[in-house]
Amino acid sequence: MDIAEYREKMQETNRRFEEQVVGRGNIAALDMVYTADACILPPGAEMIAGREAIKGFWQNVVRNAGLKKASLKTVQVEAHGDVLTEIGQAELVFQAPGQPASEAKAKYVVVWKQEDGAWKWHWDIWNT
Repeated sequence: MDIAEYREKMQETNRRFEEQVVGRGNIAALDMVYTADACILPPGAEMIAGREAIKGFWQNVVRNAGLKKASLKTVQVEAHGDVLTEIGQAELVFQAPGQPASEAKAKYVVVWKQEDGAWKWHWDIWNT
């Protein structure tokens, strides 16, 4: 598979995060975004390991912090054997209950692995 084909598969997963998880608040859709033994490294917080714990993190961000929209843009992709690395940029819109909407920009690195025939996020780190 060449980089263009990897990018296409990655975009399917990224769109699922944007549209299903953030757009619709469907936290269960993270099963198709993160590997079962994924780790996230959110800014200013402890590392969170395992898909179920990651679901709890994102449920809090979507429901309590009011993440309403996420737009992910892949900047660079590299293939390394059976893993991919992605560098990207994110535009986020938050609107916590009773608060005005606010926007944030972030940069991220994701290490991807194949699981159940799909490319998923395995290690995910970001900052603003």
